[in-house]
Amino acid sequence: MSTISDDILNTVRKQFHASPPKKLGIAVSGGGDSVALLHILAHCFQPDQVRLYAATVDHGLRPESADEAQQVGELAKSLGVAHETLKWQDWDGRGNLQDQARRARYRLLSDWARSNGIMDVALGHTADDQAETVLMRLIRSAGVTGLAGMPVRRTVHGIGVFRPLLSIARDDLRDYLRQNDVDWAEDPSNDDLQYDRVKVRRALEVLKPLGLTAQSLAGVAHNMNKAREALDWYSFLGAREMVTILDGNVVVDLHKFRTLPDEIGRRLLQRALVWISGAEYAPRRAAMADALGAVKLGQSTTLCGCRILRQGKRIWICREYNAVRRVHAACDQLWDRRWSLFGGDGAGCEVRPLGQRGLMLCPQWRETGVPNAVLAASPSVWHDDDLVAAPLAGMANGWTAELVAGGEDFFTSLLSH
Repeated sequence: MSTISDDILNTVRKQFHASPPKKLGIAVSGGGDSVALLHILAHCFQPDQVRLYAATVDHGLRPESADEAQQVGELAKSLGVAHETLKWQDWDGRGNLQDQARRARYRLLSDWARSNGIMDVALGHTADDQAETVLMRLIRSAGVTGLAGMPVRRTVHGIGVFRPLLSIARDDLRDYLRQNDVDWAEDPSNDDLQYDRVKVRRALEVLKPLGLTAQSLAGVAHNMNKAREALDWYSFLGAREMVTILDGNVVVDLHKFRTLPDEIGRRLLQRALVWISGAEYAPRRAAMADALGAVKLGQSTTLCGCRILRQGKRIWICREYNAVRRVHAACDQLWDRRWSLFGGDGAGCEVRPLGQRGLMLCPQWRETGVPNAVLAASPSVWHDDDLVAAPLAGMANGWTAELVAGGEDFFTSLLSH
């Protein structure tokens, strides 16, 4: 191989350290970046060191997509890599197409990975993608986390996502493919100016003579990521000092919270909202600023499907009843994606939020010391219109409610998002 090929292989290989995963998934669209990733990883390890699997998500939005997926399959086969095409068929024509397609892509890849016992999936994002992401977020007045760009590693739907090409320029990958006689497909949407990312890509070409290059912006992302890690660490320490997890709720010492710098307090509060609601995205910075101001004033507010309530010297961050009032589940299923109820006879029963009517059927709810609004949004067991059990409101009747992820998961989430 050429010098540039050797350099790229060495750059990617180093990111796996001494112990690469036994199985590694590769998301391959058929475009140059992901095709290069497939070829690089197929030549990156010792024989039988890592078992590779490739998957192509066919969104079905272009006539050429099926042929492109087939071409990826043929390339994978020639490299000794198993390949599967995953088809997206759920879009109803509404909403932001690129956002919907991206969400579907991650969901399909995560399901595929789990079905094959794969815990890590590699994506083909490059230094150019990172630069475009940073510039787009700069336009939106993003803070440290936004300007940190895409992380090299993160967890999505329980699967590790890894971006080993994030320090490598797109042009270098094209040179790699040409030198290794590997073909790739070009998505025409990459030149469609109706998409913001394409506009930003064109803007970078104009800014390049000024020294604002993909590599310099990727460097900004790297520096901001270091700052983000430091802020996350101090948010974690602050949470350990002032937060208690009670029945799935985040309870904060108000006096101690008021002493925190705004950025640390905002991060702690934001993570609590995401942890409780299960939201994929954190609330916007302006909304978080309003919520932070309300908390420091000891006021109540709602955000991200959660309520923030003051009770004496403490702030409770809990689920909002209106966000779950129509959430029903069988007794052997998760409720609100985070609660498991078991221990009693669930025949003919279902899990619902307790609500005010159910709360009035729990004579001992005040003895729990938990605010009314918090318990109203807690899980309970019903048989038609009859309340069977409300484990968190002092009416267990042999039932137990447990978080799928325990309270310690909240503190861990401050460091791992």
